[in-house]
Amino acid sequence: MLNIDEIMNGVVIDHITAGTGLSLYHLLELEKLNEASVALLQNVRSQKSGKKDIIKIDSDFDVDTDILGFVDPDVTVNIIKDGQIKEKKTIELPQELTNVLKCKNPRCISSTEQELPHIFYLDDKDHEVY
Repeated sequence: MLNIDEIMNGVVIDHITAGTGLSLYHLLELEKLNEASVALLQNVRSQKSGKKDIIKIDSDFDVDTDILGFVDPDVTVNIIKDGQIKEKKTIELPQELTNVLKCKNPRCISSTEQELPHIFYLDDKDHEVY
């Protein structure tokens, strides 16, 4: 049986669509957290969705909710203090994304002017089109 210690103070990103936890891990740059323990659990049994991924961060980490909302708007973020859930956040699809996506058009000005921010606006919420 797999045993992951409980978090006393930190963040749990829960209800991640199974198979997308690793991409969230990299987009949130969790590999750069040198002082924090980070656990990525994949394909965990879930009564609600069958399987899910979970990320546990044993540190006060400011989660970029725009990245979470873009990758998986159905995730929940639990803020843990003294071993208890103190806050539970639901995430939504962001209206604007800055420096999360890169323009794929080689003639895009952001491709030639590297210092420009890559900003995308939500165009069609029903189809999640930026």
